[in-house]
Amino acid sequence: MEIGVDPDMPTYSGGLGVLSGDTVKAAADLRVPMVAVTLLHRKGYCRQILDDHGSQREEPVDWPIQDFVRPTTAQITVTVEGKPVHIRCWTRDTIGATGHRIPVLFLDTDLPENADEHRGLTHHLYGGDHRYRLCQEQILGVGGLRALRALGHNTLTRFHMNEGHAALMACELLDEATKERNAKKINADDVESVRRKCVFTTHTPVPAGHDVFPVDLAEHVLPEHTCELLRHLECLDGSLNMTHLALKLSHYVNGVARKHAEISREMFAPIPVDAITNGVHARTWISSHLQDVLDEYVPAWREDSYDLRNAAAIPGYKIWQAHDSAKKEFFKEVGRLTNVRMDEDVFTIGFARRAAGYKRADLFFHDLDTLRRIHRDVGKFQVVYAGKAHPSDDGGKDMIRRIFGAKAELAQQINIAYLPDYDMHLGRLMTAGVDVWLNTPEPPMEASGTSGMKAAMNGVPSLSTLDGWWLEGWIENTTGWSIGQMGPNGPEKADRARDAETLYHKLEYIILPLFYNERERFIEIMRNCITLNGSFFNTQRMMHQYVLKAYYT
Repeated sequence: MEIGVDPDMPTYSGGLGVLSGDTVKAAADLRVPMVAVTLLHRKGYCRQILDDHGSQREEPVDWPIQDFVRPTTAQITVTVEGKPVHIRCWTRDTIGATGHRIPVLFLDTDLPENADEHRGLTHHLYGGDHRYRLCQEQILGVGGLRALRALGHNTLTRFHMNEGHAALMACELLDEATKERNAKKINADDVESVRRKCVFTTHTPVPAGHDVFPVDLAEHVLPEHTCELLRHLECLDGSLNMTHLALKLSHYVNGVARKHAEISREMFAPIPVDAITNGVHARTWISSHLQDVLDEYVPAWREDSYDLRNAAAIPGYKIWQAHDSAKKEFFKEVGRLTNVRMDEDVFTIGFARRAAGYKRADLFFHDLDTLRRIHRDVGKFQVVYAGKAHPSDDGGKDMIRRIFGAKAELAQQINIAYLPDYDMHLGRLMTAGVDVWLNTPEPPMEASGTSGMKAAMNGVPSLSTLDGWWLEGWIENTTGWSIGQMGPNGPEKADRARDAETLYHKLEYIILPLFYNERERFIEIMRNCITLNGSFFNTQRMMHQYVLKAYYT
């Protein structure tokens, strides 16, 4: 549904879209024969405007579409709400380090031949109501496959659905299978042939991430023959659950971290769910300052992210100089956006996630008096926050206001900034320009998380809840620090007061003393982040696993 291939194309909202873009970039680096399909969001996700109290309002984004994508000759029509909806297909190439090109197709319904209520169906990413979403999923799934066929992509052997948004594509594949037999109804062989072609990745255990539509809405939006097919598959019984549809029609299913796969196996039993842990694209997220150093000491890192393990040979002062330059660059942008002047010599904590309740962005401010005392008696620190709330998420918006409230209460002692309208541009600066990456989700709701991976690529250690990818990347005092404890049966359950206490304890007794008093040891941890985590939690390794486990099996 979203993809982040260019920071200036607002066709993504956050981590899932950025992951999609990083995946395609890695595939291009590795010369994987692939085509990506998404929607062209003319109005984007939203532009976030914050007032002095942290109240968020949203504005649509206008962007020069033809500066970024070019039209194709594909002429596609799908049926939505009983009417033909015409789709224009735009394209943009993603070019890998090897020069290999992967086309990304963007579907657009803003055409004069469409009814007014259908012209805007591809305008807004995650905008509107259930009806708008289901219409979009018909366009993405059915229209996406028809666009591939119209453009001559007829030899594809695997179709990879990310989340259930594209699950109706599998129904279109079933239609193709019956037509090949000159039949009117599907049979078991048709279902099995489609299953062999389809791969499904589930990205979240959060219920809101799994689209479920009422039967009457499905019958209103989708063609009757599609509804008949869904009934035959027993997928239109009480509701239309897109995740269940994708699970039923895929031969390979994976979660995006080991823990997430374990949780998904419980959610979707008895369907087997494998684990392919997410990664990030090294060339995209490593700062230009550190890239220069890597070019000197690890010259093959651009072609092979696994070579980042050789960053172990980089002198510590070189890593620190690159980090210091990234920090200065980031603080310049903080000042431009917020008029808050950050001190380059002060330990800086970064937190940037979507403002959602389970991510607990305000956990850091659980006890303001303790923060004041640590700042006064142990070592100064400053904090930079960023992140949007979904336009309809009132709880997320309240979270931002609470952070602004704490910011105001601490204003006389601690420097705190909240950056508006967080995007890929800011993400690249921020994950390289802070001294530690803070992440506080409530376990086990973090499927993977990739922001901490971007930080690790830049030598920035994490201070994070034991959830998602961090369960695999965490080595205490080596790649960063945990919030919470690991018990005999896994991470402890979330406890807000206890988690805040652990966070403060690590900050007071370990992290700040290391930063201010044992700088060489702190730099060693930074180097470990690159060599141990950067060399593994990247999309090249991830893409290798998809190729071996999902695409060619």
